[in-house]
Amino acid sequence: MDTLKTIAILGSTGSIGTQTLEVVRANGDIKVAALAAGHNIRKLEEQIREFGPRIAAVWSEEDASKLRASTADVEVKIVSGMEGLIEISVLPETEILVTAIVGMIGIVPTIEAIKAGKDIALANKETLVTAGHIIMPLAKRCDVRILPVDSEHSAIFQSLNGENPDQIAKILLTASGGPFRGKKRDELGHIQVEDALKHPNWSMGRKITIDSATLVNKGLEVMEAKWLFGVDLDRIQVVVQPQSVIHSMVEYVDGAIIAQLGTPDMKLPIQYALYYPERRFLSGDRLDFAKLGSLTFEDPDVDTFLGLKYAFQASGTGGSMPTVFNASNERAVAKFLDRKIRFLEIYDIIAYCMEMHTVLDNPTVEQILETEQSVYEMIESRW
Repeated sequence: MDTLKTIAILGSTGSIGTQTLEVVRANGDIKVAALAAGHNIRKLEEQIREFGPRIAAVWSEEDASKLRASTADVEVKIVSGMEGLIEISVLPETEILVTAIVGMIGIVPTIEAIKAGKDIALANKETLVTAGHIIMPLAKRCDVRILPVDSEHSAIFQSLNGENPDQIAKILLTASGGPFRGKKRDELGHIQVEDALKHPNWSMGRKITIDSATLVNKGLEVMEAKWLFGVDLDRIQVVVQPQSVIHSMVEYVDGAIIAQLGTPDMKLPIQYALYYPERRFLSGDRLDFAKLGSLTFEDPDVDTFLGLKYAFQASGTGGSMPTVFNASNERAVAKFLDRKIRFLEIYDIIAYCMEMHTVLDNPTVEQILETEQSVYEMIESRW
């Protein structure tokens, strides 16, 4: 009989976290040792009762007390704050830490998990975008696998299977183009929050859906791919593939291109990361090529959707600049979702913060987090 695989999930109540638990539910041979959420204690309580983790974390101590009261009849330890996240990340029995938490809050727990020898099923973009220069060498030293959960990075990972990474000519990172593909700048001036949250193909959390509309999300994925696969920026090309059927491709030096195709379902990359290198049955729709009829491709419009252009600039500059790009976008998106700024002002905020920043060449984790804070303060003083 197969042995149980033991995992912990940071961000268990979000989109990736809940879909990870669906994969756990469907397979029956994964034990969930720990769960962590932000503030959704009602959902977290349901998950605790169903999956029986021995420890669970929430961000505020106030929420933790409420959760302790509501789970008094369950054998679970409730912890809070960064200490709680770290405690979960280094649990002795855990083999894989799923980092589905949103934001730079994920960096420190990921580092601690790597030091503790845990494989990382990575769904937290900010970790590699801002601290890739720390994370990748550390994972190598600790002999830990970084297993990508993002559908695009999982596709690249699958397309590299059995190939020599030295023979990559370029990575072709696909994008749906988001809900406003084909529109020009003057048509985006009056975009409302509701319009930006209507993604044509994927069901995702609110922030990532806005990031998809601005193409910032694709920019973050480019920055991540650079670290994950050890390729230079000039060997990463973004291709718009509106049907979201080709999830990404790798071109090799002989001109061969290997792609991973499938229906837009995040459970596939999640399950692939949890069971790698094994493939498991996954229920759901299958691609029907006759019905599909055709696949189309186009270049991204980087003059309208500046998120991608700024990401290449930030990653090319390196050092602390990717942190500025990420933090300024995070705060700008929050302001847009709160209806405090217009859609196009997201780009204005990113450009302003990048322009004002003095780059630190090889920032420590402390400097990365300080840079994030200073970006937030800069935005608050002006917007």
